This record gives sequence, structure tokens and C-alpha cells, in this order.
Amino acid sequence: MESYIIEEYKPRSSRLPARLDLAQSGTGLILGLFMWVHMLLVGSIILGKGAFDFVAKTMELAFLSDTGHGYPIAVFFAVSGVFTLFIVHALLGMRKFPISWRQHRIMRDQMQMMKHTDTNLWYIQAVTGFIMFFAGSVHLYTMLVNPGSIDPFLSADRVVSGNYWFLYLILLICVELHASIGLYRLCMKWGWFTGKDARASRKKLKKVKNRLTIFFLAIGILALAMFIIIGFQHRSNAGEPYQGSAYQKTSPAVEEKSASAPDVDAEKPAVESSAAHMADTSHDTTPAASEEASDKAAAVTHDTADTHDTADTHEAAAVDPDTADAHDAGANHETDPMPETSSDGGAHDVTQPATETH
Repeated sequence: MESYIIEEYKPRSSRLPARLDLAQSGTGLILGLFMWVHMLLVGSIILGKGAFDFVAKTMELAFLSDTGHGYPIAVFFAVSGVFTLFIVHALLGMRKFPISWRQHRIMRDQMQMMKHTDTNLWYIQAVTGFIMFFAGSVHLYTMLVNPGSIDPFLSADRVVSGNYWFLYLILLICVELHASIGLYRLCMKWGWFTGKDARASRKKLKKVKNRLTIFFLAIGILALAMFIIIGFQHRSNAGEPYQGSAYQKTSPAVEEKSASAPDVDAEKPAVESSAAHMADTSHDTTPAASEEASDKAAAVTHDTADTHDTADTHEAAAVDPDTADAHDAGANHETDPMPETSSDGGAHDVTQPATETH
């Protein structure tokens, strides 16, 4: 074992390492819980594009916006805070990384000799943390400079058209392994949820860790698959944002304009109804007008006939006084609706000369 000793043990009175260790645990706890919440929010794409857009707009505080478009600056500040914690946690964690090949060889030999599960978990956590330092920085920087590009189409375009799918797949595996192992080791290190039997509690916490790892990996893989499918479907229109939001509102100017504008569709039936009413009215009044005109024509004809008969009578009277009596008899004959039939046709004989005279 002496070959594994790098430096002599020297007692230290400084509390700085303990404080740094506490800061590392605190930032790790915040980031681990954030990643679980983040995975649940991103997993909303499994429920559909509308669900993911609702979550994205809620994170942008769209419910406080008059237009419903939200404030991308809120995402910028959130990503800035997470990025800061990420860098601080990575720098604090690098204190315990093997910084030389000799230290790495010693650690590997101890792992093979001890075959301790928690030691192996720490090694996995160290490797995934090293990968995350680069992959996570790329992802966070992309979100930092594009805070308003989070919606079903733009995110899917970034995955497919931007060729981020491989980076996100590696980042997904590393994040879930690193977060679950880190939270488990925090419980062991600080004695959380240990109970009376530390050995039994360790086994229970390992089961919980394994199930949570499987659960969040499944959600992450399904979400990534959904983004890939949407990205391929939207590849011909890459760069176009998703239209339609649960918080989408119409500006007051547009609403006032639409309210003041006449309703063409509503006026059209009114005009058609008015035309139909006029047509019906004309159709109804035409027979009455025709009848009135017929009555007037009949009256004129009757007056003309009377005048004509009167003129004829006067002419006949002037020629022959005897014909006046005959005309009176003819008039009486025409006036009587049911004249009596007589064998004496004197009246008709008397009328004939009057007609000839006329």
C-alpha cells in the first residue's frame, strides 16, 4: 500500500475544504432536482405539440403578457442562473478528479480490489460529469443566445436540421446517470433517509435511484424521439415557429377594428331578405293592380258605351221621332235582366231601323 501513498498525511486546520464540499453538495442538489423537473417539462412533448407549447410559454411568463407571446428575457435569466450553478458545481467537483495518470491508476486498482458498488458509482459520476462539462455547456450556451426559440417546431428543427440529436442523446444519458447517482450519494453522505438501519436504508435508496433513473431515461428517450419525428416532418419549413398558443390574444387595436367593421356576412342575408320581401310585395300587389286597372277599363268602356248609346239615341230622335220610342224599348230590353219572351217581335223590329239609321 505504500506505493499508493502520494503525500504524507498532514493535519489541516483550515475549514475551507469542508465549506467547498458543502457548496458542491448544495449546487449539486439544486441542479439534480432542476434536471428532474426539466425532464418532466420537456417530456410534455409526448402529450403533443400544444402541451409543449403551453409549457414553453408558461416558462416565458406568457400569462403576464397582453399579447400572449411571453417574455423570452425570463428564459435568458433562468438559463443564466442555471449556467452559473453548472460552472460553479463543475469547478468544485474537479477538486476530487484524478488529475494525473498515476492517480487514475490508483483509483482503478482500488476499484478492482474492493469491488464496492458505491465506489463504482462515484467513478461513473466523475466520467459523466466530465462529459457534461462540454456537452452541457454547448446546450446552455445555445439556450442563452436563443431564449425565444423554445417551441415544438423550433426545438425540433434544432434537433434534426441543426444536427443536435446526437449531442442531446449523449447529454441525456450523462445527465440522468449523474443526477440520480449524485442525489443518492448526497443522501448517504449527509445521512438523509438513513433511518435506524443504515444498511437497509442504503438498499432501499439504491432501488429508488435505479427506478428513477429508468423512469427519467424513458421519458427523455421518448421526448427525443418525438422531437426527431416532428423535426423530419417540419424539415421543409425549418425555421418557422409554431403558430397557436394557449395564451395567444388579440391586441386591443385589432379587437376595436374588428368590432367597428361592418359584418358583411350579416348584411348579406338582410339585403337578400329585403329583395325577397320586395319581390313578394310586388307579386302580391300585381293582381290587385291588374284587377283595379281592369275595373277602371271596364268603367271607361261602360261609360263610353253609355255615351255612344246616348248619342245614337239623340241622332235617331232627330231623324225620326218614332225611333225614340223604339230606342226606349230597346233600352228597357237591355235593362231587364230576364226579359219575357213574346211572340210579338215589335220591339226588335223597332230597334232595327234605329240601328240602320245609325
